[in-house]
Amino acid sequence: MLPEPHRLRRRADFASTVRRGKRAARQDVVVHALADAKAESLVGDPGPRFGLVVSKAVGPAVIRHRVARRLRHICASLVDEVSEGSYVVIRALPGSATATSAELDRQLRSGLRKLDLLSVSRSG
Repeated sequence: MLPEPHRLRRRADFASTVRRGKRAARQDVVVHALADAKAESLVGDPGPRFGLVVSKAVGPAVIRHRVARRLRHICASLVDEVSEGSYVVIRALPGSATATSAELDRQLRSGLRKLDLLSVSRSG
């Protein structure tokens, strides 16, 4: 599960990330990222924050929730690798419904590398 301090919740945060940030499109996901985003909330952890957009185009509710769970799990594993202070919005495309977790992980990491957001692990 993705810890609370690492989740994007506000509509304004999603909107600013998608509008002002950079974008990397992959086969099944589109990664929007805003590096060095200044969090207006009082959350103490300066780590990255992730948000998901899984529309009805992906499939019925059961499929959408499955895709969202997979993406949340991948994001939780990336918390220590993504640059601090970054906002990342992941938009699932219809192909993500049939993609494996390994494929989604590879595509997400590829998109983050293209945007120069993957850094050395902070935990070690």
